[in-house]
Amino acid sequence: MTARYNRLSTLIDRNFGRIAAAPAIAVLLAVSLFPLIYTIVVSFQNLTMLDSDTSFQGFMHYRAALFDTRLWAALGHTTLILVIALPLEIILGYVLARLFLEQLPGRQVFVALLVLPTVLSPIVAGATWRLMFDVRFGPVGQIVSWLVGEPVTMLWTVNPTLVYPAILICEVWQWTPFMFLLLLAALSNVDQGQLEAAELDGASGWRVFSKIILPAIRPVLVIAILIRGLDIFRIFDVIWVLTEGGPGTMTETLSIFTYQIGFVQFDTSYTAAISIMVVLALTIALTWALRRVEALK
Repeated sequence: MTARYNRLSTLIDRNFGRIAAAPAIAVLLAVSLFPLIYTIVVSFQNLTMLDSDTSFQGFMHYRAALFDTRLWAALGHTTLILVIALPLEIILGYVLARLFLEQLPGRQVFVALLVLPTVLSPIVAGATWRLMFDVRFGPVGQIVSWLVGEPVTMLWTVNPTLVYPAILICEVWQWTPFMFLLLLAALSNVDQGQLEAAELDGASGWRVFSKIILPAIRPVLVIAILIRGLDIFRIFDVIWVLTEGGPGTMTETLSIFTYQIGFVQFDTSYTAAISIMVVLALTIALTWALRRVEALK
């Protein structure tokens, strides 16, 4: 009896970490794995507002998604915002980080003020900018009219030529401080001795950046790009408040398209198929990106 108790006690001691983590892992699996499996099952059925056919339908919805021009247009809109907003946020964040790298008077106060947009909810940020773009009372139109010298009517959330600038202004305004904070922390750890040596050798600014600064901040920069890239890819709140995907479907992103199909038209199985395809595509892209990051180390 004593020997059996000792063996059990030894086994518990050796696996105490796993035993302690088991309840949390079980909860995580129940919360995340079950919805994923259920979504996969639903994607092979035919659940709509008018039909509840739970029989196996094969890859019907996946084939429909591949030839859905509205879906591909939504993907294009999402990609367009991604390829414009992300570089702007990186560049502006880096410029601000270099500016605040020096011990300026009131540095902490200005940094705290710059971070405020990131703290706001995207819904609040979008609503704020919608008011600022308002034709009658918005300050943006009034400032433009003052600069031009005559009244100018700018329908930011309706005019096809202005909706994307409006979205990009709001998105870059809110998330540039996120990049700024990460890059400020990364730049603070750059070896000042190497920078001083490069300056004494007469190295150009581009050479200093590409050979010293960029390798030093690359790990933080890559993680920041991955985080913001995934966040922009699922953008919903800001666009929904500003344009609701309009005019027409001109600014309809992948998330808004999925919402419209799933929660307005209630085409549940088709929405599930789209969700699984997006998850698979993002998983492949993220795995490739992480392997590239490991290769750079």
